[in-house]
Amino acid sequence: MRKHLLIPLVCACALAACNFAPTYRQPELPVADHFDMSATAGAAGARLAAEIDWETFFADPQLKLLIATALQRNRDLAASVARIEQARAFYRIQNAARLPQVNANASATRTKTPLGSIEPQFNETDVSVQFNQFNVQAVVSSFELDFWGRVRNVSEAARLRYLASVEAQRAFRLSLIGNVAANYYAIRSGEEGIALAERTLASRRYALEVAKLRLDAGVTSKVDYEQAAILVTQAQTQLADLQRSTAQQRNQLEVLVGGPLQDTLPPGPPIVDAAQFGVLDPGLPSALLVNRPDILQAEQELRAADADIGAARADFFPRIALTGNFGYVSAELGNLFVPGQQVWSVGALVNMPIFDAGQRQAQLAQTRARRDELVANYQHAVQTAFREVSDALVGRQRYKEQIAAQEQAVEAQRQLAETAELRYLNGISIYLEVVDARRNLFAAEQQLIQLRATALQNGVSLYVALGGGPDAPQTDGNHQPN
Repeated sequence: MRKHLLIPLVCACALAACNFAPTYRQPELPVADHFDMSATAGAAGARLAAEIDWETFFADPQLKLLIATALQRNRDLAASVARIEQARAFYRIQNAARLPQVNANASATRTKTPLGSIEPQFNETDVSVQFNQFNVQAVVSSFELDFWGRVRNVSEAARLRYLASVEAQRAFRLSLIGNVAANYYAIRSGEEGIALAERTLASRRYALEVAKLRLDAGVTSKVDYEQAAILVTQAQTQLADLQRSTAQQRNQLEVLVGGPLQDTLPPGPPIVDAAQFGVLDPGLPSALLVNRPDILQAEQELRAADADIGAARADFFPRIALTGNFGYVSAELGNLFVPGQQVWSVGALVNMPIFDAGQRQAQLAQTRARRDELVANYQHAVQTAFREVSDALVGRQRYKEQIAAQEQAVEAQRQLAETAELRYLNGISIYLEVVDARRNLFAAEQQLIQLRATALQNGVSLYVALGGGPDAPQTDGNHQPN
C-alpha cells in the first residue's frame, strides 16, 4: 500500500525537475587567439593587469586621491549602485514566488438580524436575533506547483540580471578610474603647456622691446618690428587657448570627482616622467572573458535570455495552483481554539492553454529573437575589448618611438632658432627666418608635451581595456543576492 503512495510522489518530484531552458553555450568568439606579438615586444618584467589594483598601478599620490574621491562621490557611480539594489530586490521578489505565501486572518463580528427575515410569521414583531462570530485562519491564497520550471526560470532570469547589474557597476567604476586619470594627465599637460607659453611670451615681449629700440635707432626696419609683434600676439593667442582648454578639463574633472577642486592642484610628477605606472602584460584574449566586466555583463544577460526561453516554453503547459486555509470559527471567543471549531479547505486550480491566437508562440519567438540579439551584443563586446587592447598595445610602442623622434625634432628646432638668431644679428638673413624658427620651436615643444600626455593616457587605456585589477567587487555565477 505504501509503495502505491510513493509512486505519485516520485512522479511529482520528477516533474518538478523539468526545465525547458536551453543549455548555455558560449557563442563563437570572432577574434584571434592572441594579440599582435610585435605590439607586445619590449615588455620585459610586465605584469598582468588583473594582478595590479589601481592604487598600486598609479604612482602619482595626487591622482590616487582624485580617484578615491571620485569613487566615493561620483553621482553616476552612486546611481549604478542603486541600480544593483533595485535588481537585487527584484530578484528577491521573483524568487519568493517559488515558496507558498501564508497569510494570517483574524476577524470578530457581532450581527443583529430581524427574526422576520428568517421566519415570515414574525414579520409584525420587533424580535431580532443577535449573534457573534470569531474567526482565525491561516490562508495560502495561490501557490503554483512549478512542474515545468516556469517560476524557477523567471527567478533565475532575475538573478542573472542582478549579476549583470553588478558587472555593469564594475564596468562603470573602471571607466570612471580611467576617465579621472586621462583627465588628470590632460590638465597636467595643459599646465606645462601654459608654463611654456608664458615663458615664450615673456621672451617674445623682450624681443619686441629690443626690436622697438632697434627700430627707433634706425638699425632695423618697420617690417622686422611688425614681425616681432606678430610673434607676441601668436604666443598670447596660444596661451589663451591653453588656458581655456585646461580650465574646461578642470570643470570636467570636478564632475568626475563629484565636487570642486582646489584652485591649483598640488605638484605632481612632470609629464616627461614616463614611469608613472608599470608595464602591463596583455596576456591572452581569452583572459578578457573573465576580466572585462562589460563582457561578463553581456554573458549574464545572455544566460538570462536562456532562462526567459525556458519560462516561455513552460507557458505551453498547464499551470497548477493550490489554495488552502486552516483555522477556527466560533460564536464564543472562549471556545475559539477547540478541536470542534476547526475549519479547513484545500483546493486546486488548473489553467490549461487551449487557444490564445498564437500569443504564447509569439512570446517564445520574441524571447528567442532577444537571445539572438544578445549573442550579437556579446560577440561585439568581445570584439570591442580585443580592439581596445590591440590599439593600446600599438599605441604603447608607437608613442614611445614618436616621442623619441619628437625630442630630436625639438632639439633640432632649438638649434635652428639659435642659428637663425645669429644669422639675423650678423646681417646674413632677414627677420622672417627668425620668426619661422621660433614659431616652429614653440609648436614642436607643445607637441612634445601633448605626445607625452597622450602616451600616459594610452597606458591608462590599456589598464582599463584589460579589465583592471583585483580591487573591483568580484562575483561568480553561483553568487546569490541576500
